[in-house]
Amino acid sequence: MNIINIENARVFLSGREILKNINWQVKRGERCFILGANGAGKTTLVRMLMGYAWPLFGARVEVLGHRFGTVNLQEVRRRIAWVSPLMHQWLNSERNWTGREMVLSGPDATIGLFRDPTPEEEARAASLLRSLRAEELAEREVSTMSSGEQVKVLLARALMTDPELMILDEPSVYLDIAGREFLLRTIAELAESHPQLTIIFITQRIEDILPEFSRGMILRQGEILSYGERSEVLTEQNLRRTFDLDIRLIRAANGRLWTVIE
Repeated sequence: MNIINIENARVFLSGREILKNINWQVKRGERCFILGANGAGKTTLVRMLMGYAWPLFGARVEVLGHRFGTVNLQEVRRRIAWVSPLMHQWLNSERNWTGREMVLSGPDATIGLFRDPTPEEEARAASLLRSLRAEELAEREVSTMSSGEQVKVLLARALMTDPELMILDEPSVYLDIAGREFLLRTIAELAESHPQLTIIFITQRIEDILPEFSRGMILRQGEILSYGERSEVLTEQNLRRTFDLDIRLIRAANGRLWTVIE
């Protein structure tokens, strides 16, 4: 079953065509990456998936089995977990929320807890933090955590609603090398522990694409340059066209790809 089905989608913003003839399908349980340079259209594609940007008439956008235009989008969004670096600016508010409180705010879609949680919610939050090996963050104030630790809390918060689709929108963009590797290990563990969860990973860094992401897409100037199996998409030829650089790929023993500019 396709959990995402987009056909013939063109999106214009401020009179400019941002996405051009997008045709894309993702099956339930797949781990799919979206790679592209700045300005390639990655953010607009996410906005379309969430129902915040609309394609021209004649397109078909279906997410979680519902065709946009015939469904309450708020109900669909509740089944999607979205994790973005933009959320970090909301974490360091005037009130010092703990990791536990931030995770428990997930079902309310708030940043911080403004009610008494149920015992079931408390148990689920503790279980999620355990599954992400982040139990020690429960009583820590979020403002004292590293960026990598904050992302773990955001992941647990996103999972509180038992989502069917998770969108990781450039989650490592503000992290240093140690924080990035910390995050990628967490994502690998998440993929292993939640086999039915469909995960979309959006990035502009080839080395961030874990082997767990077996299918993917490259966007270039609003168009799909390549789409399919990882080995077919992540080629030197495709990457040279994507970034307009003379890129050579080096494959590490763990299956990750690293780039050298010649």
